[in-house]
Amino acid sequence: MNTPLEVRHHNAITTARYEYSELQMDLFFYLLSKLRKDDTSGIYEIVVKDLSEITGKKYAYNYLRKATEAMGSRMFEVMTEKTYEQIWMFQGVKYMIGEGRIEVRLSELIRPYLFDLKNNFTSFELLSALRLTSKHAKRIYTICSQWKDVGETKKFDLLDFKKMLGLVDAKGKEEYAEVSMFKKKVLDVAVKQINEHTDLSIGYTLEKKGRAFKNVVFTVKPQAVDVVATLPDLGATSQPLPGVAAHQVENAGRLLAQLSITTPELVAQILGSPAHVAACNKFAHDLKTGKYTKSHSLSGLLLTVLGIKKASNGPLFDKPTKAR
Repeated sequence: MNTPLEVRHHNAITTARYEYSELQMDLFFYLLSKLRKDDTSGIYEIVVKDLSEITGKKYAYNYLRKATEAMGSRMFEVMTEKTYEQIWMFQGVKYMIGEGRIEVRLSELIRPYLFDLKNNFTSFELLSALRLTSKHAKRIYTICSQWKDVGETKKFDLLDFKKMLGLVDAKGKEEYAEVSMFKKKVLDVAVKQINEHTDLSIGYTLEKKGRAFKNVVFTVKPQAVDVVATLPDLGATSQPLPGVAAHQVENAGRLLAQLSITTPELVAQILGSPAHVAACNKFAHDLKTGKYTKSHSLSGLLLTVLGIKKASNGPLFDKPTKAR
């Protein structure tokens, strides 16, 4: 099985102050997947059809042009131990008319934070990040990814955290000044989306100092993700089954392994059927969102859903297939 595609950027970018829209962050994350250390040109290509294929979203060119225009003017405020930097992403963007391609030239200042990572980097799964629809969920996902091997983030000062998310303007005005609204519009939405659609399971605690909330801290645990994006050829059109994307077959295979359904003949039977693959993908989503509890025999339940295991008393599997 292919493994999920991980992308990386410097920890300083993870915690930088910047404000990108959902579309702008999709473009940023996709560009990260195209970076190659041996490519010194600084020019990278976005094939819009490929991006649309892996996100399931449609991208109108007028919105793309507005998005990249704004990305050219919005800066990253990057803090290190010794410096404070204002950095812009692009040196230039070229749209290839009639070809569905965008050529992007990265600025010289941003490149060290994308290439010279050493041990100071955050890695996260590309498709997990792309599947999130809240721009704040995307940011919180990358922030939590930095701490996934620890189990808990550091304590973030609440005002500084809002600044990181672009929720405080230059005059100090907060978009969600009331904590109840910040929880409802940002934190709770992010937790729900991240837990349902990514490889992380997170929660948060708001800590008070006196009568006011002072800090926010997140718990972070890895979990199985139900969709895989791989490199190379994210835009490949070849499919192992009619009407079924390759990642859906991979996802079904991961689910079977997770449930210890490993008999080769049975696995081949399931992965060779478009209907079975679709049912496995739905089952994986329902499992992840809590529809099935540990009280179920999950492998038996899946095989019943697929029509392979009999729901009534009798043989466990239809002949001639056997499973362990």
